[in-house]
Amino acid sequence: MTEQLTKKAPEDELDELGPVDWIVVEFPGSKFKGEIAPTLVDLVDRDVIRILDLLLMKKDDSGTLDVYEIADIEEGELGELRNYETALATLLSEEDVVAAAEAVEPGSSAALLVWENRWAAPFGSAVRHAGGQLVASGRIPVQAMLAAIEHEGAQESEGD
Repeated sequence: MTEQLTKKAPEDELDELGPVDWIVVEFPGSKFKGEIAPTLVDLVDRDVIRILDLLLMKKDDSGTLDVYEIADIEEGELGELRNYETALATLLSEEDVVAAAEAVEPGSSAALLVWENRWAAPFGSAVRHAGGQLVASGRIPVQAMLAAIEHEGAQESEGD
């Protein structure tokens, strides 16, 4: 993925490149409704993120996978995301998509989103110019945070 990114971006853009993340978001059923599009568009409009790639996937009940580009999806299923169609890079290889699709349950739809964290780009650039480098990174899933908070609250209640 990074090799394709460097081929498409001029050097000055690479100097201000923020961390790049990806997610697969699953929706039970087989239809997108575009309900999350306004929030994603807002993040792009405020320059918090830059969408680098977006694919939509549908797995039928037998597990057969269909992958769609934005142009392949009905207007009502995407909302304002259709506006980014021509600006998207194609960073994901077929192997990337197949590997990500393994997480999707049969009978579900999913979005595979790759984005740049624009908010972090100036910090990353400063670190690189100072001779530093990222040596570790991680992410705590929201579900794990909520479970930990819930567990702590239950323990506090027991202690009262």
